This record gives sequence, C-alpha cells and structure tokens, in this order.
Amino acid sequence: MKIDAFSTLDAVLRGGTLAAAAHEMNLTPSAISMQMKQLEAYLGQPLFDRSGLQVKPMKLAHEVSSVMRDALQQLESLRKRATVSIEGSVRLGVIESMQPIVLPATMRLLRERYPRLELRPARGRSASLIAAVKAGDLDAALVAQPESGGSARLRWQPMLRRELVLVAPPTATESSVAALFKQYDWIRYDRSTVTGTLAARFVSTQVREKRGTLEFDSTPAIVAMVSGGLGISVVQIADPGLVATYPVRIVRLGRGAPMLQLSLVTRKTDDDSRTLVAMREAMHTALMTAQRQRSDRGM
Repeated sequence: MKIDAFSTLDAVLRGGTLAAAAHEMNLTPSAISMQMKQLEAYLGQPLFDRSGLQVKPMKLAHEVSSVMRDALQQLESLRKRATVSIEGSVRLGVIESMQPIVLPATMRLLRERYPRLELRPARGRSASLIAAVKAGDLDAALVAQPESGGSARLRWQPMLRRELVLVAPPTATESSVAALFKQYDWIRYDRSTVTGTLAARFVSTQVREKRGTLEFDSTPAIVAMVSGGLGISVVQIADPGLVATYPVRIVRLGRGAPMLQLSLVTRKTDDDSRTLVAMREAMHTALMTAQRQRSDRGM
C-alpha cells in the first residue's frame, strides 16, 4: 500500500462517492476502489459500508482521514523544505497534441519551485515515446496509454482522461451521428494510434454506412479539413485554441463516447526518484489548471 491511499480516502470523503474522487484524483473508479481495499487490508477493518447500492463511508474512515490529514500536510511541508536538494535533469517526452497544454505551465512551475531542475522535452508518438522510456532514452513520457499490453518494467500514472468528440463542418445541420456520416466523408485518425483505434471502434458500432478513405495522424490537419467542409472526424481536442483557428461544430457522443487515458509512463526502477516526483507534481498542477480553464469555457 502507498501513502497516496490516504490522500485518496480524503478525496472520497470530500466528494462523497468513489466517482467524484476518481474525477478529482484523475484516476478510474476501479483504481480508487482498489486503493480503498488496500487501505482496509492494511488497517484490518472495513472503512465503507457496501451493503447498499452506494458505498458509504463508516465512522472509522473519517477517523483515519482526520488523523492522517495533518500528518500528510506536515510531511509535505518537510518534503518541500528540501527543495534545493532537487536538482539535475529530466528527459520528458510528450505527445505532440499535448505539448502546448503541458509544457509551458510545467516548465514555469518547475523553474519557480526547483530552479536547479532542468526539463529536457522531446516529442513523438505514444508508441515511440513508450519505447524510448523502456530503453532508457527518456526518463518519462506523457502518452496515450494502450488499453492492454505494455512492459512489466513500466509504471503508469494516470494524469488525465479526455473524451473523444465528433467534429463536423460549422455549417453542418444534421442532428444525429448517423446523419452526419451519411452526409459527409469520414476523415480517420491514424488507426495505428490509440486515438485512432478508439475512434474506429466507436464508429464501427454506431454507423453502418461510412464514406471516405482519408487518414491522418495530425489533429490540427484533420480539424482544418473538417472546418473547410471536407468531412467529419472523431478526435480528441486537446487545445481549445485549435477550434478558434479552424471553426468546427463539436458533437458530444454521449455516454458511449470513447475515452482516451493520458498517463505518465516511467520505469519502475525510478519510483523513488525525487526529480521525477517533482516533475509529475508540476505536470499534474498544469493539467488541472488547463482542465478548469476548459470547464470555464464549456469545453
């Protein structure tokens, strides 16, 4: 069990549900549930009443959270007191679509908090960045996490979940996904990527008639073509500024919308690296700030 489980318990109690805690902590509900079960196993007592339709925290859960809250805050203060000891460099890969969102804010925070820590960014596709981390050419990478597979030597830290949306020409008036696919060609996202696989799977289960053979591995290129009336696509819009430059109609895909898990991948042998912990915390702050800004814009 990791000490992070106590912070997760605090989030569950604040939000009232495992789902609310999952949203706050950028984890899946199943990951939240697993942490709570690990915490119960550590304490040897149940923390939640699971007899009803909803999981309800018991008195012990509040007692544990109250005891640990001050301790965790004091521990964090002690850790930050040793800021000057965090120095060196981190070789960080970031998929291209997330670089404008992640890198400026992360680098600014690191310079403020840890001026002796240098971030060396690199870009690439998820598969190549994951391979570079495994080979030791990168220390960490923010990538689209594959749904299965991967190496036992790697550690995956969920950072953000993004919903794929359908983008259509700004003049499109069709009211349903099926009608849009009947009217417009489908511009695919590269099927060798996680995003492309998720999009293709969704489309195949929702639409029988699909037109078009165009396929790209660049979201800006796809959105520009859609804005020009050349087709529709299912993509992740990471940068809100993209749709300001290339206006499109954004159609939410409902409860069955494909979800892209963006995770920070590192080597398990680096779990205790203070430089990586510092970088991950700065990145998490940057992503949460960007997420709040998107929510304020209704994105």
